Parts: sequence; structure tokens; C-alpha cells
Amino acid sequence: MRINAISAVLAGCGLLAGCAKETTTHAKQDSGPVRIRVAPVVARNVQRVVESVGTLYPFDETVVSAEIEGRIDAVKVDLGDRVAAGQILVHIYDEEQRYLVAQMEAQLRQALERLGLKDENDRVKDIADTPEPRRARADLFDAEQRYKRTRDLVDQGIASRADLDAAQARYKAMQAAYDAALYQARDLVQEVQRSKAQLDLQRKKLRDASVRAPYDGYIKDRQVNVGVYVRPNTPLLTIVKTDPLRLRLEVPERMAPWIRNDQRVELSVEAFPDRSFTGRIWRISPAVDQSKRTFIVEALINNAKGELKPGGYAHARIPTDRIERIRLAPARAITYLYGSNKAYVVRADNTIEARDLKLGDRFEREVEVLEGLQEGEHIAITELARLDTGTKVAIAPAGAGEGRGL
Repeated sequence: MRINAISAVLAGCGLLAGCAKETTTHAKQDSGPVRIRVAPVVARNVQRVVESVGTLYPFDETVVSAEIEGRIDAVKVDLGDRVAAGQILVHIYDEEQRYLVAQMEAQLRQALERLGLKDENDRVKDIADTPEPRRARADLFDAEQRYKRTRDLVDQGIASRADLDAAQARYKAMQAAYDAALYQARDLVQEVQRSKAQLDLQRKKLRDASVRAPYDGYIKDRQVNVGVYVRPNTPLLTIVKTDPLRLRLEVPERMAPWIRNDQRVELSVEAFPDRSFTGRIWRISPAVDQSKRTFIVEALINNAKGELKPGGYAHARIPTDRIERIRLAPARAITYLYGSNKAYVVRADNTIEARDLKLGDRFEREVEVLEGLQEGEHIAITELARLDTGTKVAIAPAGAGEGRGL
């Protein structure tokens, strides 16, 4: 038992000695300056590019509805079909509509004949020239002539006073009949106009039995089948126009002076990672969203081949005319630590000063520095995890240590 205890003590001492030796070795390794590579903070003139993400929308989207009631007897298109403006999409059974049109046409022809018109496109130029007033005018002329002759005969003592009174009464009656004929003719003209309006409305209902596409587009959704009885305003199909597409973006309010109509837009989508599509800005919102501090910009994107789909997500770049001189630092020199972006500046005495940064736009391998660094200062680009304020460093020559991660 005593031998085992001594052995355990000796083993412990050996372990402690090994630990002490390892600690001493690490202390020796960490005691010297950290060997790093640096890069300068530079200033350059850059063209400002507005970058944003947005959603693609169809140029137009319409829910095509029924305008008359009836039973669907034909559906000529389905999901994804391309349609042309005026193309028949759905047909509603129209036999009753045709009967009503024929009935109203017959009624209109009767009224036209009473006015002496040949067809519904003829117009009455003078009410007095219609059949009934012409006949009444002829009777009035005859009564007037008889009255005048009877009056002459009475003056000559040939006819009696009773004959003159009868002729005069007939003349006045014909005057009243002529006036009544004119009123009846005017009423008949109004009746013809009313009948024609009713006929035109019924013809429209007959045309509405054939539901047509309002514009060129694609069928997005189909809501009806053959045999379904529909009423006015029942949704039948949804059509979308996809060339061009609308790209809706949210742009920070500080960039408002940079954006204008007809500005070029470049966008990329996940479906085509190696391609870019182009368009032009055509709508700019006049107001800023107070909760987001952004405003809406819409661009029209060419989509003649139908490759882009409404509802898709897109990343857009808008090159502007704004040229600014800004400070740039290598992106790999920036580290995010404790809730802020930091860079490690090498001071004149080869010690590190850690600084919090306020960053702006990104340019491939560089980042715009708004606050925290000055032009010409050198910052560490390697060994960032080992650096902090006060750390001593040794700067490796340019190109040195490439194979060892420096």
C-alpha cells in the first residue's frame, strides 16, 4: 500500500511538471508580438448603386366574371393557356337570349314601319313628313278648302249659314287632328328610340354569353366547369399579363434624390443565377412609409419569353448618376463582435487599437466606412481573433505568409 501511494505521488508530480512545462511553452509562444498582415484604408470616387430586393407582379391581373346568368356550356381554356385579346374563354347557354332579341327586333320593325322608316339606322328628319301627320295634313287642307268655298257661297247668298258653320267646325276638327297626329308621331319616334335601346341592351346580353379575354395574357386560375349555373359577377377565370412585369422595390428615403423615372434597373433571380434581366423605372411613390422609412419604386421588366413569373423574388441594382468620394476598407478586415462592427488599427508603436465602425455600402471585397477609420490608416486583415486594444503586433511584408494564412 505504501509503495502504491508513493507511485501515485510521483506520477502526480510528473503530471504537474508536464503541465508546468506545457504552460511555460505556451507562455513563451504568446509572449512575442502577433505577426499580422495589414491593408490601408483608401478613398476613391465611386458611382452610387441602389440595391434592393423586391417582388415581381403581373402588369395586369383580372378576374373575369359573368355578366349574365345562365348555364356554362363551354370552357375553352385552362390553367397556363396563353390567350389573345378578344378570344372566347367561356360560353354561356344563350338560346333564351336569342329568342328575346328576335322578339324585340320584330317590335322595333313594327314601330319603324309606322314612321315610314326602312331600318333601324334610318332617322326621322321632319315629324310632319311621317305618314300619320301627312294624312292629317291632307284632311286639314281639304277641310280648309271646303270652308273657304262655303264661305264664298254664303257671301253670294247661295249657301246657308248652317252649311258655313258645319264647314268651319270640320276645319277646326281637322286642325286638332293634325296637331294630335304630330304629337303621336313624336311619341312614336320616342318609342322607336326606347325599343332600339332595349334591343341594343338585349343584343349586348347575347354577346355577353361569349366571355372574351380583355387583353393578351395567361390563364392564372380557372373557377368554373361546364354545366355550372352562374349569375352576374360570378368569377370564371383569372387572367394575368406578364409582359412586361412590375418589379416593386422598397428604397430608403435618403436615396430619394438618386432615383428618377426611366432609370435603368438590373435584376437577378434565383431561378437564373447566371443571368441578369433589365428594365426601367416607371413609377415612384410620392410618400415615405413612416414605419419603415422607405418609399416604393416600381420598374417595368421585359419578359417577352415568359421566363420570369409573377410573385417571384428578385434582387435589383439601380445604377445612379451620383459620384461620391468615400473611404473603403477590405471586407475581411471587419469583424462583428459584441453587437458592433470592429476593425483593428495598427498604431505607430505597433500596438492595436480596436475601433467600432459605422458601415455603408458594400462593393464586392470592400466596405464603405462612414465612421471609425480615416484614409491612410492601416488595419489588420489576419489574426483578427487574437487582437484587441494594446496587443503588440509585427507586420509581415506584403505577400509574406500567404501559405500560412497570414
